Amino acid sequence: MLLKNWLVFAFFLLALACVCFFFVGHAHPQGISGNANVSALFAFGDSILDTGNNNNLTTLSKCNYFPYGRNFVGGKATGRFGNGRVFSDLIAEGLSLKPLLPAYHDPNLSNNDLPTGVCFASGGSGLDERTAKPQGVIWVPDQVKDFKEYVTKLNGVLGNQEKTNAIISNAVYLTSAGNNDLVFTFWTGRSQSTTSAYTDLMVTWTENLLKSLYDMGARKFAVLGTVPLGCLPGIRKIDGDISKLCSVPENQWADTFNKNLSVIFNTLETKLPGAKFSYVDMYNSLLDLVNNPQASGFTEVADACYMPTTSPIPCPDASRYVFWDRAHPSEKAYQTIAPKIIEELKDKLA
Repeated sequence: MLLKNWLVFAFFLLALACVCFFFVGHAHPQGISGNANVSALFAFGDSILDTGNNNNLTTLSKCNYFPYGRNFVGGKATGRFGNGRVFSDLIAEGLSLKPLLPAYHDPNLSNNDLPTGVCFASGGSGLDERTAKPQGVIWVPDQVKDFKEYVTKLNGVLGNQEKTNAIISNAVYLTSAGNNDLVFTFWTGRSQSTTSAYTDLMVTWTENLLKSLYDMGARKFAVLGTVPLGCLPGIRKIDGDISKLCSVPENQWADTFNKNLSVIFNTLETKLPGAKFSYVDMYNSLLDLVNNPQASGFTEVADACYMPTTSPIPCPDASRYVFWDRAHPSEKAYQTIAPKIIEELKDKLA
């Protein structure tokens, strides 16, 4: 059964893979330099936040061809794992920084983009090295190395260490890591741990990530919990549930990790003086849409707008779907949950 599950999920990953060109026109107004309370946004983690860092990697975990990006500016595929903007873009806009958060590994990244933040996240990545390395994507600790390189570049652009330090200390650090660890590593048996032991390890890895960024000057952290994994259309299909109900085990794993993660921040504030933390509840935010879709104008929660293996022609209107593809929310879903989260970030991290 374990081998069968791994083969099925490997096929699931392959179905999400794509090849494309990167849209280089970052459509944000010139001269934006952050707001009074937040200087920049930096994103780390997985495909919930990735804005195109996988485009030039040797990996199947790419999504930069049509119909991806169908609702993006100009209808161009950019490497974002969705039909339009992703969650990191909406947070950047909500914090009055810029409407698009550029990928750090975009070869056309401009020096003008650096002061207000960039994205280091890599689709398919995770906290566990066994999650990222086999896929050829950027492991989260290696994203931190990219950030260290970024700081050097920023200082070169600004020519002033004090200004660089001010941007780094007043920026928001947005992280999303754990989704792929639970699916690719724990679920497939590459980790032989129990749910409790593995999720505890994931929390420890998250703490290490935050501490490493803190040591480099970060002070404001927005930490995303995992999405309700059992409700992803791909998981529902794999589990073979004809009724299309959310799969209970995967949701339980996610819920266990999220509950353990959400309680560490009071302790971390003591360990890391001057740091502020906001836990972002992606699990219940999206589960509310799944359980009560009509309230937000959705009509479909079990199937995705675009299912490459079963329905290669995408639906006409992605805004009616909570999920764009087998594993990622639609832009409309992100837009629906973002306003409340943005207000919480402003309240806790200002």
